[in-house]
Amino acid sequence: MYRVASSLIVGFGIVMATMTGLSAQNPGGSAEGRSLKNAVASGAESIATGQAAYAKNCRFCHGPDAKGNGPMAPRETHPSDLTDVKWDRGATDGEIFMVIRDGAGPEMKMKGYKGRLADNEMWSIVNYLRSVGPKKK
Repeated sequence: MYRVASSLIVGFGIVMATMTGLSAQNPGGSAEGRSLKNAVASGAESIATGQAAYAKNCRFCHGPDAKGNGPMAPRETHPSDLTDVKWDRGATDGEIFMVIRDGAGPEMKMKGYKGRLADNEMWSIVNYLRSVGPKKK
């Protein structure tokens, strides 16, 4: 019985890891992300909310200035510079939202924030990043 339960637990873990990897935003962006529209209007309040959420959740890896130079980035990783003009995982608001929500695949070096941040907080982070990074396409 123990072996069956262990096998089921391991199998469930593999399925969940595979599903998580499939939902992550991969290099090149996605049609789904390009079709998503920002649900939070960009303005001073949203940008301030996004900046606070970024400081609490993102700055450790991406750095306080969003240049990808955070002091706590996992070893052997290179977090993205969120202020440059090249966005490897898509440059639309929806694609950026999907990276925040689902993480960055295929190796999942960045885990998603779905369930840890409200959608409006993630959209506000997008608005904040727009204020410090490349302009909307």
